[in-house]
Amino acid sequence: MATAVVHYTAAAVSDRGRKRPSNEDAFGFSVARGVYLVCDGMGGAAAGEIASSLAVDEMLRLLSRRAGSGTAPMPLVAEEAICAANEAIFSRAQRNHKLSGMGTTLVGLVVEERRVWALNVGDSRCYRLRNCRLQQLTLDHSLVEEQVRLGRMTRPEALRSPLRNVITRALGTQSSVTPDVFELEAEPGDLFLLCSDGLTRELSDSLIESLLGVDFPLDDLCGRLVTAANKAGGHDNITCLLVRAE
Repeated sequence: MATAVVHYTAAAVSDRGRKRPSNEDAFGFSVARGVYLVCDGMGGAAAGEIASSLAVDEMLRLLSRRAGSGTAPMPLVAEEAICAANEAIFSRAQRNHKLSGMGTTLVGLVVEERRVWALNVGDSRCYRLRNCRLQQLTLDHSLVEEQVRLGRMTRPEALRSPLRNVITRALGTQSSVTPDVFELEAEPGDLFLLCSDGLTRELSDSLIESLLGVDFPLDDLCGRLVTAANKAGGHDNITCLLVRAE
């Protein structure tokens, strides 16, 4: 039986939101190289912006160079790239005390035809919309989500918790980091969403599912998500990157 050839298209929107003075999110992608990234920076002054931009630049450079080269299994390639980006951010902060403690989340997608790898550190997320059903593919590295997974906290308790902003892993805050890498297979029609928590803290998964479940261009779908998150409060920076398998 013939296997369908999959091609990808992408679009992204990043917005400061309604409450924050600056945008510490960053994104980047290369359709030609099959690499897509969203980062949500943290740190005083402009440190968060530096951390997220540095992570995107390093990951794009390393994954674009090695994606499709066949030199090593992609999970290993992705983990090495994440560790290198972590080292770049950590070293930069060590050299400049004004940047001390800066870090960033990271969520990424690497595609090679129908094979797809989702990577993450922190609480930025990757979703897949397939047959009008939205599924979260990554696991949040956050205190409340880990308590939910252990059965020590219910989902409603997690949503109300004053600790819901506490993440347990980030790039650049420690000398080493352990990412998650999930391997999947894409089907024609799949829509992948990479986003910072400025989206998911404002909008439920069911609302995101309904906003994505219309046949609009990817730019327009990104705009719909950002507009809805701002209408819901816009308390944080909002970044959405959509990748469609066609």
